[in-house]
Amino acid sequence: MWEVPVHDSTRVRDARIAAREACGRAGLAPARTAAAELVATELATNLLKHAGGGLMVVNLVAPPAGDTGTAVQLFSLDHGPGIADVDAALRDGYSTATDSLGAGLGSCLRSADAFHLHSVPGGGTVATARIDPEPGGRGAPAAPPPAGGITVALAQAEECGDAWAWARSGSLLTLLLADGLGHGAKAAHASGAAVAELRRCAHLPPVEILRRLHAALRTTRGAAVTVAQVDTDRAELCFAGVGNAGARVRTEGSWTSLVSHPGIVGAYFPAHVPVRRVPWGPDSLLVVHSDGLPSRWTPPEDPLLLAHDPSVVAAAILRDAGSPARPVRDDTSVAVLAPDRRTSAHDSRL
Repeated sequence: MWEVPVHDSTRVRDARIAAREACGRAGLAPARTAAAELVATELATNLLKHAGGGLMVVNLVAPPAGDTGTAVQLFSLDHGPGIADVDAALRDGYSTATDSLGAGLGSCLRSADAFHLHSVPGGGTVATARIDPEPGGRGAPAAPPPAGGITVALAQAEECGDAWAWARSGSLLTLLLADGLGHGAKAAHASGAAVAELRRCAHLPPVEILRRLHAALRTTRGAAVTVAQVDTDRAELCFAGVGNAGARVRTEGSWTSLVSHPGIVGAYFPAHVPVRRVPWGPDSLLVVHSDGLPSRWTPPEDPLLLAHDPSVVAAAILRDAGSPARPVRDDTSVAVLAPDRRTSAHDSRL
């Protein structure tokens, strides 16, 4: 992953280079790389011109279900003045800056395979853009993924010990978050092994998935892992976790904490792992996070944000949980699972 604080014009170039390096790591074609560079440049430029600075984050993620390869996800986070009219801002020619042509956000919308924007006047803006291995636009828009997330590494390191993934198996939709012990390459190896194993066992219930992960991670330093699985036929969420990762679920308008059991997947697996079951409805939302997120983070209540793409919700939670007074002291990841939403992949709303 790549993290670029954008507080002067030199960092716009850094954001563009981060996007290029991510595309190279993902093996994207030159045209896809050019699209990612354009989006990174426009988002970073907007951070300077309209928000007084902010943060760009670039992650490698899985493309939508059914696609192969690796996608590049770009995030733009700020605490600036916000955008009063998002729809107008997405139209080419719109700008609040006298020295701008105003085509920035519109070009992001056209260039990305999925572009999402949430802004609150006086409360800042979050934008996410995904560049897939193959360009979209063929046929009907694909349904957006029901899960999204963001990871940042301690001290802006290139490798993050956290990882998240989701998988579908029949009526089962499973979200995993793994926090490899420590930091750096060995922690990333542990969390990456958990993600790889999930793809082979997503048909199992959460505790059995954790047991499979425990066997798969024995040759690594181990990880804290949470597994949450929605059975869409039964409208139920089943949750189990081992280690110090956190989770909260929103049902019927209220948030409830879901607690993991002490232990280390791959090193010390408890004899009994408690399982929590809660109803899962059209308005439900699940947030899982590593212990890099402050323990007293405040869940969002903005209905427009809660209805947004999961990648935007995750990025907003990460942005709002941190501050200069509470600097990040660990790798940090936030992943969000939402009900399937059959809306356009190019969805932008206030």
